[in-house]
Amino acid sequence: MKLTRGKSVFLLLFGLWSWFIWVTLVINVSQDPRAFSGGSATAFFYVHLTLAVISVAFGTIIGWFGVRGLLAARDRAGAAHPG
Repeated sequence: MKLTRGKSVFLLLFGLWSWFIWVTLVINVSQDPRAFSGGSATAFFYVHLTLAVISVAFGTIIGWFGVRGLLAARDRAGAAHPG
């Protein structure tokens, strides 16, 4: 499957956005009083951490597809205009 440059950029930006949003969420949740009780993490924290890890993993994969699409588009453009 060939990705256009625009679609590749969208996928890459989605991956970066996912990292930004979910890392920010984990930082904010870790500062929430419900996240820890008696010095140990609560279910509230673990649920949000699990959601963040899964979402960051998907964001990384999607972003990687975007990078691969951009590299392939660059290679195709270089092959079309040698020299």
